[in-house]
Amino acid sequence: MRTIDQVVILGANGAMGSGSAAVFAGAGIPTVMVARTAAKAELGKGRAEQLAKRALPITCASYDELGDAVRDADFILEAVAEDLATKRDLFALLERSPTIGIVASVSSGLSIAAMCEGRSPAFRERFLGAHLFNPPTAIVGCELIPHAGTDAEVVATVEALLVRVGREVVRCSDTPGFAGNRVGFKVLNEVAQLAEQHGVAFMDQLLGPHTGRALAPLATIDLVGWDVHKAIVDHLHAHTQDPAFVLPAYMQRGIDRGHLGRKTRDRGGFFRLDKDKRQFVLAPATGDYHLRAEVTAAHAFGERLQAETTLEARMELVCTSTAMEAALLRRILLGYLSYGLGLVGEVVAHARDIDRIMGFGFHWAPPSMLVDAIGAARTVTLLDQHQLPVPPVVASAAQSGAPLHVEPALDRARFFGLAA
Repeated sequence: MRTIDQVVILGANGAMGSGSAAVFAGAGIPTVMVARTAAKAELGKGRAEQLAKRALPITCASYDELGDAVRDADFILEAVAEDLATKRDLFALLERSPTIGIVASVSSGLSIAAMCEGRSPAFRERFLGAHLFNPPTAIVGCELIPHAGTDAEVVATVEALLVRVGREVVRCSDTPGFAGNRVGFKVLNEVAQLAEQHGVAFMDQLLGPHTGRALAPLATIDLVGWDVHKAIVDHLHAHTQDPAFVLPAYMQRGIDRGHLGRKTRDRGGFFRLDKDKRQFVLAPATGDYHLRAEVTAAHAFGERLQAETTLEARMELVCTSTAMEAALLRRILLGYLSYGLGLVGEVVAHARDIDRIMGFGFHWAPPSMLVDAIGAARTVTLLDQHQLPVPPVVASAAQSGAPLHVEPALDRARFFGLAA
């Protein structure tokens, strides 16, 4: 495999560019940050050092100096805007530069093959996707996405580099949204769709930390940004035709009014804080905000779940309760298991891969962990009852009786605060 002694980051002044620089330079690898101007690159360097809380081995350059910047590069990471045309233009420019460095895109879901279409065979052989999750200084999950023409040695070299800088790497096929975003944003968008009927506070209380996630779904969309959420689900819907990825009309109306989540502090998203730090909640039907003071039935059901001291007991309650909120939670969790593990064989090779990207990338309880807690045979029965596809890996586990969850670094304590 190649030795990676110098990294170049293109798009250095963005959040992903500066975060990625903090990761690579923070591991001691000399890094060049390139932006439209040297001044913007310097701003990116400052953000990277602020994230790392120390000086880093970083130099800066502009695109006017691209040839010199990449001449000695072993690994070039593109972190510009998530736009296919913009990326393709940059790769065309890069191909004319004097470098034989490996080139990777940090794209969260665009086609890797389409990005390098029209480039030379030599360029395509050393091109692949390396999706670092944002912010990369806090989230260690990473998807590695070769296309059909990527050289196997290049894939192995980049995987070794990513492991060297502390990433938990999952190899994915070049499919829309790869693995993490395809599974995660399906759940997020379905919860946003259901909020129109059941209410914002109800849905976030129903799917709070007691369901094995660091942050409730609608609060997650506010953190990501409604505009980013829209771009991802629109892309996934266009390529899958899955109605789960249809953006709710009330969200589009909110985006049109400038409500983008936490990045628009005064306008908010699903939630908004006033100057006195009081939280207001969106009413999807009207677009109005109301002071959050109510405790919903979902909150009460969540407390019942929290009172159970084992994950098996919590899943027993979810699977057997006749309460409306339990039935709704059951449907959402079963959809997560069915869809996520259904990607095994299409997008990833093993159930462990889905578990790792959801655990390390989204900080959500791995699907296989929930299947084991419910019981694989019972999961098959419940999926059939809800007319959801039964993933082959779940059917196989039901027949063999073997546990499906095999990633020791992702244990119950991490997601539920519970012992094994």
